[in-house]
Amino acid sequence: MSRNSIHLRPGIEVGNYPEREDVRDNWLDRTAANITGVARQYIVGRNPRYMKFVNKVNIHSKDLDKLENGELQNCIRKLRRSLYNEGLKDDLVSQSFALIREVSTRHLGLRHHDVQLYGGWVMLNGMIAEMETGEGKTLAATLPACTAAMAGIPTHIVTVNDFLVSRDSKWMMPIYKALGLTVGVIKEGMSHEKKQAAYACNITYCTNKQLAFDYLRDRMLLNDESRRLHLQLEGLHNDRPKTSLLLLRGLCFAIIDEADSVLVDEARTPLIISRKGDSPDHDRVYNDAIKIARKLQSPRDYNIRIKEHSINLTDLGRAYVKKHSKKLGGIWSGARRRDELIKQALSALYLYEIDNHYLVKDGKIQIIDEYTGRVMADRSWERGLHQMVESKEGCEISMRQETLARISYQKFFRRYLRIAGMTGTAREVANELWSVYNLNVVTIPTNTPSNRQAEENKVFLTSNEKWKAIIKRIHSLHDKKRPILIGTRSVIASEHISHLLHQAGLPHRVLNARQDEEESNIIIQAGQSGRITVATNMAGRGTDIKLSQEAYDNGGLFVLATERNETKRIDRQLFGRCGRQGDPGNYQAIISLEDELTKEFYGHFYKKLLNRWYGNDKCLSVRLGNIMIWIAQIASDYHFSRIRRDLLKADDHLDDMLAFTGRGE
Repeated sequence: MSRNSIHLRPGIEVGNYPEREDVRDNWLDRTAANITGVARQYIVGRNPRYMKFVNKVNIHSKDLDKLENGELQNCIRKLRRSLYNEGLKDDLVSQSFALIREVSTRHLGLRHHDVQLYGGWVMLNGMIAEMETGEGKTLAATLPACTAAMAGIPTHIVTVNDFLVSRDSKWMMPIYKALGLTVGVIKEGMSHEKKQAAYACNITYCTNKQLAFDYLRDRMLLNDESRRLHLQLEGLHNDRPKTSLLLLRGLCFAIIDEADSVLVDEARTPLIISRKGDSPDHDRVYNDAIKIARKLQSPRDYNIRIKEHSINLTDLGRAYVKKHSKKLGGIWSGARRRDELIKQALSALYLYEIDNHYLVKDGKIQIIDEYTGRVMADRSWERGLHQMVESKEGCEISMRQETLARISYQKFFRRYLRIAGMTGTAREVANELWSVYNLNVVTIPTNTPSNRQAEENKVFLTSNEKWKAIIKRIHSLHDKKRPILIGTRSVIASEHISHLLHQAGLPHRVLNARQDEEESNIIIQAGQSGRITVATNMAGRGTDIKLSQEAYDNGGLFVLATERNETKRIDRQLFGRCGRQGDPGNYQAIISLEDELTKEFYGHFYKKLLNRWYGNDKCLSVRLGNIMIWIAQIASDYHFSRIRRDLLKADDHLDDMLAFTGRGE
């Protein structure tokens, strides 16, 4: 039996709950891996080696369309036996892809293109397929998922929200049924028993968050013990062993949709299972902290470090806090705890903004995901920050959470025996994906040549001039009946431009954290002629914008960015919404140096300097504006990469501190 199959599924070889052991990387390992990642991206990521494999699939596809359904089922049964017994051999994999394509053609009316075959092969071999928007990643994922499942490998298809979990599993279900595969779906609020049944299926669709939390629950149940011998012995003397209560069957094979979002963007924050702590007078503590923090003055008492998104107290500030908290006693008596409370209160007041970082909905604080623009209703900030924001906004203060289990996405996904992914934008972080996850990024060519055209960016000194130019541009495009997608970075910005559009008499739809229930419907209609859609960041990502015929004839979708994001990769995600599958489309950025990215990086000195050259109402030269944005994005990329690296180090440090428990979760 092929080792690359038997070592990817539960059994005698790898145990009933297989997963990789944690790997420690020192500084030299990480540096070498980063350098190697760049080289591998250049060599592996752009080498069209797929033609040999695709030709094999096409050879096996000959005459399959002439088979009766019964004959095709016989071929499928024979292939499943071969894959299970012989493993993922190249010839069997090419046969499998051919059969899956034929089944898809018959039951969905969708036939995999050659580039989708290549993307599927890349994923089955444990790499990330970078496929342009609209190239059919959802359909391409059925190729590695079905092939692995037919070889007996429990397969998780991981995506970013419950809507995509439901949509994709339902959409692809006819293929799975025709191949005799069972499919489970994990969604928020499911019972333990239903989750067990879903994870017991051949293929399981789930969100990255639910999957990681369910894994943590298994770890808590096992008390961090997953070694094969211990679990087998426990089953011998216990009528209802712990293994019967486990949710997952181990971490075998995962295919991650929007892989850059899951493995990179969301990897800055650890996943924590917690319970409400017992803290008397906790309301008073947070309210007192906010009251004292409001009286502090900058820069005398504290300094805001915008780039690091942190606040430091000065010596005068510490003295002021000590003096004004002296009568409070209790937790305020300790200098370290006192300073921590005030810094969190200052952060709540000056670093976290309503309608930018969070919403107040039904009297509760709901965090906004900065990358997707979606509300994360069940998330909370740690170390008392969430309670400080509640106090700031006059909401009922929730109990502080006591951590029971904790893991980062880096640590979690590195435990899979094999991971793969697909996304439209990954090459910018190829070195990090290799150094952290040992994942190569392979750029998949488009099925038809791209017809996406860039228009010259405009960079203004002030935001007022920027918004004037944006409204003027929208007017001219709307007169031509072009569909327009306007990208913003925050709820505030989306509502500000909505107000300006109302004043200009331009009908439009807004998609932000307040309207997330209508997300897919708004995005689907965004390709209609003359439609204006305002969307925060990447709201609606995962749903294609299909053009009406009139919109196609009028030049296709026009994507207009009103700010630059922290990384060029996220800008590419937004611009990738137009020009799908050879459709016409244009994109442009109209921004200002008063936008969040440039303010955070350059501070205020740049404004005085540029005022001497241009004056307040002038547009900067394209070259100078692009250079300034490029420098800010490079610095931002490095900053967030360091945060993710530090989180991984913190995981290792926690392991060392809690070594007596076996693992650090």
